[in-house]
Amino acid sequence: MSMLINRQVILSSRPEGIPQAEHFQITETAIPQPRPGQVLIRNHFLAVEPAMRGWVNAVANYAQPVGIGEVMRSFAAGEIIASEDPQWPVSTGVTGMFGWQDYAAVDVSTIDYRVDQADLPLSTSLGVLGINGITAHYGLLRIGEPTSGETVLVSTGAGAVGSCVGQIARIHGCRTVGITGGETKRRMCIDRFQYDAAVDYKREDFAERLAAACPQGVDIYFDNASGSISDTVMQHLNVGARIIICGTASIANWNPTPLGPRVERQLLVKRARMQGFVILDHRDHYTTARSDLADWVRRGLIQYEEEVLDGIGHAPDAIAGLYRGDNLGRRLIRVVG
Repeated sequence: MSMLINRQVILSSRPEGIPQAEHFQITETAIPQPRPGQVLIRNHFLAVEPAMRGWVNAVANYAQPVGIGEVMRSFAAGEIIASEDPQWPVSTGVTGMFGWQDYAAVDVSTIDYRVDQADLPLSTSLGVLGINGITAHYGLLRIGEPTSGETVLVSTGAGAVGSCVGQIARIHGCRTVGITGGETKRRMCIDRFQYDAAVDYKREDFAERLAAACPQGVDIYFDNASGSISDTVMQHLNVGARIIICGTASIANWNPTPLGPRVERQLLVKRARMQGFVILDHRDHYTTARSDLADWVRRGLIQYEEEVLDGIGHAPDAIAGLYRGDNLGRRLIRVVG
C-alpha cells in the first residue's frame, strides 16, 4: 500500500447548530485489516451532506448522533483493495457509509452499492446516481406524483438534490421554478439545469418575484429549505398541492424551535398534502432510481454539477461551507488523485 497510515476525521466536540471546523480533528491510525466477511476499502471520494448537521447535533434526529471521538459518519465511494469475501473481489468499486477516512474495513452487508456504471465517473455514485439523485427521484415521483403541465417549485434549486428534482420534473412535462441564493446560482438554474424560471430568495423583492414566477400557482413544492422561504411559498399553493419536506437548510439552529406562520389553514383551504421523508427508509427504490437516472444522464436529459475539494484537510470546514453557500453543485472531498 502506498500509505502506511489511515487519516480519520473525528468529531472532537459537540456543536450546537451548524458544525464548524473546530468541532473536528484529523488523526492518524494504522490501516485496518479485514476480518472474515469483511473487505478493506480505499476511499476515493467522501461526501459532504447538509444532513450531517443533524448527525452531529444532540437534538432528536432520525439517526443516532455521531459519538465524540468517533469517525465522522459519511457516504463514501472507493475501491476494494483487500477482501475476505469471494463475492466482493479486489478492484470492485463500492459505495456506503464508510466515514471520513482514507480506509475502511467493513462488513460486506454494509455496502450500499456495487458500482457498475463503468462509463460514468465514480464520483457520480455519490451524487446524481447516489443519495442525491435517488432522493430527488423518490421524493418527486413517489410523493409528489407530478403530472404534465403542473408547476413544480424547488427550494435550493441549484443544489445537488434540487437540481435533479427540477430536471426530473421537466422530463415529466412540468413547468419548473427554482429558488436559490445569489445571481450566480440563479443563472445556473436557468442555463445549466433548464428551469423555466428561477428566483433569488436573498433579494428584498423575493415575494413579488416568486409571485411573478408562479402566475398559475404551485402544484408541487419540493422543500429543501424550510423557514421564511417556505412561509412565502405557502401563499401560492393550488388546490390539491403536494408539499414534499426533504430538508431544512435555512434553519441554523433547531434549539429552540424557530416559529413561523401557521400552515394548517392554508393546507385546509387548498386541500393540500404535506409529507416528510428520509430516503434511507426506502432502499427498495434505489435500483429503479439509479437505472432511470443513469439513462437520463447518458441521454443528456440530466446535467449535474460537482464541486470537488482536493484533500482530507478540507473536511473539517466542509459542512459549514455548505451552509455559507460556498459550494456550486454536489460537494465532495477527493482523497485519491
